[in-house]
Amino acid sequence: MGCRCEGIADQIEDLIDEYMYYVYRQQHFTKLHRIFRTPKTLLETRQIASKLQQINKTIKGMDERRQRYGIDRIEGSNDHYNFPLYQRDLALFMKEDDVVGFVDESRLLKTWLMDKEEHRTLISTVGMGDLTYTRDDLLRSLIKEFHQSRKEEVPNDLGTKDFKDLVGILIGHLEQKKYLVVLDDVWDTNLWEAIKVSLPNNQFGSRIMLTTRKQDVGSYSSDVRSHILTIKPLKEEEAWDLFCMKAFSSCRGNSCPKELEPWALELVRKCKGLPLAVVALGGLLSSKKSITEWSSVCDNLNWQLNNNQMLEVVKSILLLSFSDLPSPLKHCFLYCCLFPEDYEIRRKRLIKLWIAEGFVQQVDRTAPKEVAESYLMELILRSMLQVVRRNEFGRPKRCKMHDLLREIGLSISEKEKFGVVYDGKVEIGECESHQARRLSIQTTKWDLQSYSSITRLRSLFVFVNGSVSFSNTLMSKFKLLRTLDLENAAIDVLPEELGTLFNLRYLNLRGTPMAELPKSIGELRNLELLDISETNIKELPSEVAKLQNLRHLNMWSKFIADIHNFELVRGMQVPFEISKLKKLQVMANIEAEGNIIKQLRRITIRKGVMPDIQELWIDSCLMLNAVPYGIESLTNLQSLLLTNCSASLIGRVNDVESKDRSKVLHIPNIKCFKRRGELP
Repeated sequence: MGCRCEGIADQIEDLIDEYMYYVYRQQHFTKLHRIFRTPKTLLETRQIASKLQQINKTIKGMDERRQRYGIDRIEGSNDHYNFPLYQRDLALFMKEDDVVGFVDESRLLKTWLMDKEEHRTLISTVGMGDLTYTRDDLLRSLIKEFHQSRKEEVPNDLGTKDFKDLVGILIGHLEQKKYLVVLDDVWDTNLWEAIKVSLPNNQFGSRIMLTTRKQDVGSYSSDVRSHILTIKPLKEEEAWDLFCMKAFSSCRGNSCPKELEPWALELVRKCKGLPLAVVALGGLLSSKKSITEWSSVCDNLNWQLNNNQMLEVVKSILLLSFSDLPSPLKHCFLYCCLFPEDYEIRRKRLIKLWIAEGFVQQVDRTAPKEVAESYLMELILRSMLQVVRRNEFGRPKRCKMHDLLREIGLSISEKEKFGVVYDGKVEIGECESHQARRLSIQTTKWDLQSYSSITRLRSLFVFVNGSVSFSNTLMSKFKLLRTLDLENAAIDVLPEELGTLFNLRYLNLRGTPMAELPKSIGELRNLELLDISETNIKELPSEVAKLQNLRHLNMWSKFIADIHNFELVRGMQVPFEISKLKKLQVMANIEAEGNIIKQLRRITIRKGVMPDIQELWIDSCLMLNAVPYGIESLTNLQSLLLTNCSASLIGRVNDVESKDRSKVLHIPNIKCFKRRGELP
């Protein structure tokens, strides 16, 4: 029933987009056509009305069944994520010799636990875990553990006690004692605030330990001395030793047979140092001896995670991270799974994709970009995305996914019709492909033209090295498409039918060998982002001036400057007045030739509209007074990058302290000024 609700929501969204598409097309008919509707238009109108009636009928039927059978909740929402969890209890009986890695971490924890500090101390470890708590149940559990440790009978009325009574009982037990409390896998930052009153600070050197997979939980504490330990993944050699210990326990010295080594190394790599995954996979493969069996597990890990009982505990623990996400973040996480394995995703690219897809909720007085950035940071704090590179300010620049989290995300994505990945490893059924909402092509084994039957697509990614081509017929099938991402794909031509993609918000052609854009690009009236950076396009088409909703325009390219192989960045010429793009917020990179600076100034003159430009990148700015004269009116500008500028201009700006640059440039809100390269 949960999937059915999701499907109905998708149908409603499709219907709205179809209707808007037909309204837009009607606006381009002649006056005669508007008076006398064509049979085709009447047929389309009737089809939309029929679909709407069917959706209403389905919703009413679901509501009637809910009332008839007394169903008060939507089934399927998280039911398939609830699995029995027992691995933590088994760890109580593990021998110390079986533990691999974490030597330094163990030593540090022992130091914090056994130091001479008399005050109550909170010790947090941040990593992966497997359980959640409610406040009163936790207090009852602590009281029960106390009685059992003293071999006393647990009170029968414990279940009827309220919070106040439970706190009184615990304080009575612990007030005159030195105690150690361990809370495993805490999710809520408010948990410590809720229970700290029941754990007296009696200055006997008591300790509270908690483990969590959320960094904000581990770093949150008040009125208490605290330590934080971030548990890092196992090192490669440690993960290998642990895997061999489990997979080859029957072999002499736990050594891996030579013929199985390639597959064993690949599986250990996929675990990314996660001990639980290493142990589970090692245990699964301990009973498999042939190369065929090992190869099958390695190539079909997604299927194994969903169907093999021995990997159920791994799946259940990782799924807890997903099921705890708020709904918008679930969509954002699943979207990341569409990128190839180990792919480094740029922060800006991901944020713009989320916005174009409509995943980012509206928050009063907060820009969508800032909301999307908060989503990204939340996924990072929850260890669901890994930062692989940061910029000079310490902000995440590139992220990637843990392989096993991605595999589980893909299984959820396919089951709920969120998206499909074609990587050549697993055959995708015809029914699944037709219902796909998002498609990521990652293999050259598939002909792009074969996807013409997939008419409900919202997003299309192409991650292949081979040649790619779109026919007019294929392009016209994707009228509901919102994002088209062809970054670094070997495609040099887009058909004129590109203009039929009325709902397209995001078009990324970065790194393609494309030399020109089709003139029909001017028909993409809903387009918000156009990225033609690092292409062979030398001049922006004049039709781009028609893109009244365009907010991001990226158009820089690299080239080799001379025989010494110096790599420089070059801007792009614009044959129309930039002031026509009234909603433009980000522009990179434009050549400062002719009267381009004056054009920027005109943005503020027309109809008294204040400019929206927040980021600006200007190339080849040779005139000393050009920059202050032209962009002093861009009052919302926050970031300015000048490349290949005159030395006198750079000197004028650099002679002033950073905090006063806004006065020199006459831009009130500028926060970031950079320059690359100088010309004499």
